[in-house]
Amino acid sequence: MVIDRQARDLPLDAHLHTDLSPDSDVPINAYAEQAVERGIAEIAITDHVDFEPGAPAYRYASFTDRERTVREAAERWADRGLAIRFGVEITWDAAWEADIRDHLRRHAYDFTIGSVHVYATSPYAAVNVPGWVAGRSLAEIVAPYFDAVEAAARSGLFDAVGHVDFIKRYLMPHVTPADFAAAPELYERILVALVESGTALEINTSGLRQSANETYPGTPIVARYRELGGRGVTVGSDAHRAEAFAWGLDDGYGAAAAAGFDVLTFRRGEAPVAVSIATGPNAIAGRSL
Repeated sequence: MVIDRQARDLPLDAHLHTDLSPDSDVPINAYAEQAVERGIAEIAITDHVDFEPGAPAYRYASFTDRERTVREAAERWADRGLAIRFGVEITWDAAWEADIRDHLRRHAYDFTIGSVHVYATSPYAAVNVPGWVAGRSLAEIVAPYFDAVEAAARSGLFDAVGHVDFIKRYLMPHVTPADFAAAPELYERILVALVESGTALEINTSGLRQSANETYPGTPIVARYRELGGRGVTVGSDAHRAEAFAWGLDDGYGAAAAAGFDVLTFRRGEAPVAVSIATGPNAIAGRSL
């Protein structure tokens, strides 16, 4: 991995996983150290929470343990000029909507991401992909995932919906990012759902270090979201390893700016705030939306 893709002097990385996620081995201090070194003013720890029994993050770490770990780290690092927020990435599944809704009613987070993930029974799992794509149009191929992402947006439960076309990673080489780019209309219903529900679109930069080799979603989709009236956008590296911290954030910020956004939408536990895309020592400053 080429280290120079890790960004410097940006206000926020809003999507990070620690060793309290089942697929990460990173202690929270490892991110904090890099954030201070690289001038990333604010980070959100968004460890996975699943509600389907047997899913990887189902009861993996308790709310109490996750909150205590993040709040204690926030206190430790505050005098170094770093803000650490307690977030969560919840796997969206309509079958568990009532449980998700109840959890969010009873537990306070600074920032919430709702995402659709790919598990062993998914048509997008590696063993299933060849059979799934055979004889199907692109619209049919993406339908289960895009249906779920739209439902996550329409639920209104989350501050942002994460990696809206994450399946680009799993469909390679049968379906390429160029195939997605040639069919932007497939995204329309997701983008409309985000606009109508007031949910932010995440620009997830993990795709830049995966087979897709582009953000989730790509810059043209971010621009279309803006055209449709989208007002909230956030950017996160979705790091699960220390060396992935802030990876490609410059590209994510660039996609937001190219679409006409000058702020990121974030939340620090109360009302949403606008975090300036501008860099520098005062970049953390935010105003209420």
